[in-house]
Amino acid sequence: MLRCKPLLGTFVEISIHQDDGQAAVDNAFAAIQNIHDLMGFHHPQSELSQINRNAHIEAVEIHPWTAQVIRIAKEVHLESDGLFNCGIGHRLVAAGLLPRHINFSNHDLGGVEDIHFLAPDLIQSRRPVCLDLGGIAKGFAVDMAVRVLISEGIASGSVNAGGDLRVFGNTSLPIQVRHPESPEELIEIGSLKDGAIATSSLYFAKRDGLRSHIINPLAQNFSEVHVEIAGSFSILAKECVYADALTKVLALSNNEHHPCFSHFSAQALRIVA
Repeated sequence: MLRCKPLLGTFVEISIHQDDGQAAVDNAFAAIQNIHDLMGFHHPQSELSQINRNAHIEAVEIHPWTAQVIRIAKEVHLESDGLFNCGIGHRLVAAGLLPRHINFSNHDLGGVEDIHFLAPDLIQSRRPVCLDLGGIAKGFAVDMAVRVLISEGIASGSVNAGGDLRVFGNTSLPIQVRHPESPEELIEIGSLKDGAIATSSLYFAKRDGLRSHIINPLAQNFSEVHVEIAGSFSILAKECVYADALTKVLALSNNEHHPCFSHFSAQALRIVA
């Protein structure tokens, strides 16, 4: 059974190897929709938007899933020496890639390191923040969908959210990555079983004349914020949330041996154009 829905700004495919799993697939899509609604930057009333508006003013109670994503984001930020930081929403707003819901002076903004937990599901920020969880929530949604499928008796299958892919059970899938210079060409890099992969690249930026969407959170000058990368950057990990986040670390560091990959038991693959 294969089903596809538009979610998380992309198309999400769920594939299972049995015919009696319709309810399980429906519930997996419902979990993804929930994450989409909680953590979407585009929705002014989402939980993420409430965090961006209020967390520096008062404590904000959040869903356990949002709390889990923020905890992982803080851990990846720490282990990557700041190369991954989801506190770059204002940079994407300035580039016209995200809507402007809140007006902050950029020099006053903090990052995910300024978020601290008062309780397991209660957070506050030391400074105003403009978080964008787009670089991690998609992988988390894939993991949650897999968890739902397994909990409802699905033995094997896969969930693919625009290239953030996780395979579980006895399923083994051939993995193909787009050629960085010719996105219509696919490069086969092996097969994946019981694991996850995510890829970052500016596949269509050159063709469409777009500015780089790879943001350097450590940049001090505006001219250095948008990083021009060449190549394709993939991460293999046990869980998709880590694969998703760590592709940004690989793209920005250009180092397959960055210590944070071994910390998260991940493997890096860089394809040079």
